[in-house]
Amino acid sequence: MVIHLHEDTIAAVSTPAGEGGIGIVRLSGCSAVKIAREIFILPKGKGLVKFKSRVLNYGYIIDGKKKIDEVLLAVMKAPGTYTREDIVEINCHGGITALRKVLELTLKHGARPAEPGEFTKRAFLKGRLDLSQAEAVLDIIEAKTEAGLRVSLNQLEGELSREVKFARKSIMEICADMEASMDFPEEDITPKTKKAWISGVKDSRRRLEKLLSTYHDGAILKEGIVAVICGRPNVGKSSLLNVLLRKNKAIVTHLPGTTRDPIEEMASIKGIPMRLVDTAGIRKEKGIIEKEGIKRSHLYLRRADLILCVLDGSERLKKEDREILGKIRPANTITVINKCDLKIRLNTKDITKMVKARDVVRVSCLTKIGIDKLEDRIYNKVWSGKVHTSNEAMVNNIRHKAAIEDAVRQLSQAEDSIEKELSLEFPASDLKESASSLGGITGEEYAEDLLNIIFSKFCIGK
Repeated sequence: MVIHLHEDTIAAVSTPAGEGGIGIVRLSGCSAVKIAREIFILPKGKGLVKFKSRVLNYGYIIDGKKKIDEVLLAVMKAPGTYTREDIVEINCHGGITALRKVLELTLKHGARPAEPGEFTKRAFLKGRLDLSQAEAVLDIIEAKTEAGLRVSLNQLEGELSREVKFARKSIMEICADMEASMDFPEEDITPKTKKAWISGVKDSRRRLEKLLSTYHDGAILKEGIVAVICGRPNVGKSSLLNVLLRKNKAIVTHLPGTTRDPIEEMASIKGIPMRLVDTAGIRKEKGIIEKEGIKRSHLYLRRADLILCVLDGSERLKKEDREILGKIRPANTITVINKCDLKIRLNTKDITKMVKARDVVRVSCLTKIGIDKLEDRIYNKVWSGKVHTSNEAMVNNIRHKAAIEDAVRQLSQAEDSIEKELSLEFPASDLKESASSLGGITGEEYAEDLLNIIFSKFCIGK
């Protein structure tokens, strides 16, 4: 991303590409209002437009004397805006041609095309958001479930920032105290002082470790898990996929081997984002195409966070079933006995010897019997029986996790140096590094390259 040091004005289409009822062209910068006056007229061209902040103005976008589109235009005056600059939003009809023409007009009159994430980047650089809050904006846009959305909203509201800033402030205060002691060596450092330093470092470390412990749950809510549906042919794998998705995604027939390539689809099961994968039936291969499909099934099984192993309850346990159960890990597997609406011929005692009894669920994909129990079991399996809440400060970003891990490690080193009574230069240096790592989360300390990486992930117009 190029850095523009001058106060220029940017413009972009802020709504998704394609046709729609409304499309928005957004401008931000010192010339935004001036550009709006040059391309906007009131109905019948009467009167000078005196834009009031946060008021919709009805009129037309014009190119010279030619009307381009009938619009509603809003002006928002700095500093009370998203970017803390003047912002203009032009609500056009949602056609591609009209939007493109309006955007071209703003560029013709002095704006330049916005880069990906540049509106949010300006919000950060102007102090409207810190860096973790800016990243939360993208997480909100990409949220896959309501619970994931709540985590991102909490981060946007500053829950994570407050925790990180509190720890960083405490660390910097201890570091300042140490440096003062180094500047005045004639004043002896009492055991009480050292004890206070160690206590303060431990408190900060424990606070950060508690925050770090939320990453597993936060990552699940943000990224979701991969759940692979496996089993021998014709046991109802594709039917289970369709039931869990609540739509007919996979083709279902009575013929074994209908699914050749793995089918992937996102689902939300009791608030858990889940990439469901329906794999080819595992059996002795019959032909090169089926062989490749089964090879891919095994590959997915090795990568799965959760495995739903489907058995046919209306038949006795077969050799293929035993081989599949023997190859998968019980710890991340739920055994699904399908077709329980028919006469059960499967001996469940044989199953419970190979897997955990509580991870065996009977269902009928045809009648939906037991599906609610399966979803409950999936929920408990993912959260390991915990009652989950997403209303607390939570880490869901790998960059934040790495920074906190660095900070914790440096605090441990500082604590060890103080206890061993090493020169204060050593723990003070570790404390500075720890504070720097935390500052990188909120943007109190950052490198320009980092900003370019973060904001390049955003769409243009946000």
